[in-house]
Parts: sequence; structure tokens; C-alpha cells
Amino acid sequence: MSDSKVIVFSCDAMVYEDILYLLETSPRFKEMYAKGSGVKRVKTIYPSVTYPCHTTMSTGAYPNKHGVTNNAEFHPGQLKNVPWNWFADVVKCPDIFAAAKAAGKTTAAVFWPVTGNNKNIDYLVDEYWPQGPEDTKRECYLRSGTSEELYRVAVEPYMEGLKIRSHPDTDDFLINCCCDIIKNYQPDLLMVHTGDVDHYRHKSGLFTPMVTAGVEDTERWFYQLMDATKEAGVYEKTNFFLISDHGQMEIVRSVKPNVLFAENGLMDIDENGNMTDWKAYCHSTGMSAQIRLKDPTDKAVWQKTYDLLKKMEYEGVYGISKVYTAEEIDELEHLNGEFSFVVETDGYSSFSEDWKRPIVAPLDITDYRFGRATHGHLPDKGPQPVFFAIGPDIKEGVYLERRPTVDEAPTYAKILGAEMPWADGVAIDEILVDGDK
Repeated sequence: MSDSKVIVFSCDAMVYEDILYLLETSPRFKEMYAKGSGVKRVKTIYPSVTYPCHTTMSTGAYPNKHGVTNNAEFHPGQLKNVPWNWFADVVKCPDIFAAAKAAGKTTAAVFWPVTGNNKNIDYLVDEYWPQGPEDTKRECYLRSGTSEELYRVAVEPYMEGLKIRSHPDTDDFLINCCCDIIKNYQPDLLMVHTGDVDHYRHKSGLFTPMVTAGVEDTERWFYQLMDATKEAGVYEKTNFFLISDHGQMEIVRSVKPNVLFAENGLMDIDENGNMTDWKAYCHSTGMSAQIRLKDPTDKAVWQKTYDLLKKMEYEGVYGISKVYTAEEIDELEHLNGEFSFVVETDGYSSFSEDWKRPIVAPLDITDYRFGRATHGHLPDKGPQPVFFAIGPDIKEGVYLERRPTVDEAPTYAKILGAEMPWADGVAIDEILVDGDK
């Protein structure tokens, strides 16, 4: 396996039902699927949102070890344009890129979340975009770890007219970047993440013609990556993985716990409706939320907040099906961080950070948390993510029902002859040709 290469294609929010659709409609996919192996329904992590999920998928560790617990940074009182966890310095443990480099391998990543300025990625195009009207695409990519050479060779040719975060244009751009990286550098490990299926589900719902078009594009891009390895002369030694991070569930509304925090003395609002201070704050992760306390050692505030949350759970109209203490959710889902409680959805509500009434808001497709479908819920709910593999080190026709996402990176490491002693997961040996070694 030590001479083998690995390409990992993560299609955000792809689910097993999408695989079934391709098996029914695409003869070439059906033929390829029969020759590969995988896991039908993968168990993701909590919260089931993209950046924590992808950090688990690259580290083999749960959030209580890698430390990425939310897509966005925490900026209480800021409801728009909140920075996300773009950069790798927030990750608290090593990842597959570090393991591969330690094994003497070359590495690449294109729009893989939380990889900005990752020193263990040789060819990097971070999921990061201009942060203001004066910021150019070139400046933002160079600032987040793309070298001048890589920008010239594999990024700049596809920049003209591109509006980042538009779909499928952005995804076409990413795959074109990957193909040029493959042809020019032949990295031993390449990981890429596209967002079109996720975006379409937020915008239109779980299973719609728009989503179907995105699934069909994903198949096309997967074959495009394969074709690039053939042109580069490395196809015969490359293992290809098609995976995803989470599913989604349809919602009908968003609920604002911070309204009740404000009305119960846990948040200060001035006469203009601006938040001036807080004792408790709802930090949304879509269909769950992390409740932070400004002073977690204040036992009176802790108890007041807990009692209010339990009342909201009991009354059954505030979108909350369950309140977890930090200790409870860590034991249950390997999640901890700078929060004191976690609230889980009732199955049709998402959580907002707004503190202005009305307490219930309609859907808003401009924010992933409030679209027609979203995620962040407990990992066993809803349609489940996928894991498919094909290549020289992959057995034929072995499909497991369930494995956790922490097992993914150790599987890539084993193929590459690398070690990940920090990982919570283990290699999926059942699908590997030399899995028993």
C-alpha cells in the first residue's frame, strides 16, 4: 500500500438515498459501485455541521479532542458576516495531512474546511473567500496558504468571472483546480470538498429536482478526477473515495432562545434594541445550539439558565426536544467546548441567535441554518452520509451498514502507510485488500 495514492471527494450533505438514485439511473455508476466497497450509512458527529464534521473526517478524532465545535467563530451580538473557522490553527490535534507528511508523502487540499495555512498541505486552496469589497480572490487565497506557483498553475486559470459560493460554478472551479494539481504534481493525498448538494438542499428541500441535478454533477466530477489521474499516469495506483459529512432534515421555522434569555434577565438590551451585555447566549449550530455563559463559574446564572431551558423543553413550543449539560453531551456524543448546555431540535425547528421578538421566525434561504432543510441535529436522525471507495487497495463488493466518520482518516492513513496514534477511530479493514495486516 505504501506506493498507493488517495483522492477523497467529499460532497457536502450527500446521503445514501442519493447513491440509490445513481444506482437506478446511471449504468456506469452501478458498474463502478459493484467493483468498490464502502459503508452505506455513516454515523457523523455532533453537531452535524460542515466544519466540525470535516475536521473529524481529517483528524479521525471527535470534537472533544480536535476542538472545532461550530462552523462559525463566537461573536456574541453579531448576527451577520460572522467569520467562520477558516484556519487550521484552531484544530487541537494532528490530522491526516500531518500523518501523510510524516510518512514522506505529498499532500493537497482544495476547499477542505478548516485547512487555511495548514503547514502539512503542500498544495492548498482553502475554503476561504474575499472578506470584503476591497479583498481580491488572489489576496485571500495567498493569505490562506496557496503558494504563488499553485495560484498561477491551478487557480488563476479558472478565476475570471467566478463568483465564489455560487453553484455549480464554484464546484466546477474546485474540480478543475484539483485536476490541474493532479496533472502537475501527482500528490499522494488529495482531499476536496464541494458544496452544491448541501446548498441545493438548504434552498429547495431534501429531495428535489435541484438536488438531483447536484447529485448528477457530483458523479460527473468524480469521473473527472479519475480522468485526470489517467492523464497524469497515476490512475492504476490511486484509490478514490466519495464521501459526505452529514445529512439534512426539513424544517418549517427558526426559534430564538435569546429572546427569552433577554426577557429573563440573562441579556441586556438597550432602548434601540441592541445587545449591550449578556450572561447567557445561544450560539446556533442550526438544528442544535450551544448555550454559552459569560461566567461559567457563576452557579446562580448556571442554574437560572438551566431551569429556563428545561422549562422551554417541557412546554414543547420552543423548538427544544432535549437539554443537555456539557457533561451529558460529552459522554453521549464526544462533544465539549466553551459552552455549558446544548439544546437539540424538535425535528422541524432551527435555532437563531437573534434576541428580537417575535420569538419564531420564518425560513430564510440566505442562511444555511434557516433554509428549507438544514442540519446540526443529532447524528442518528434523518438521511445519513455516505462512504464509497474504489481502487487497487479496495476489495470488491463489501458494503458495511454502519461505521463512524472517525474511522475514515485512519483508513486513508493505512493505505498510505501512515500512522495516526491520536485518532479515536480505526481503519475500516473490512474493505481493504490488506486490511488484516
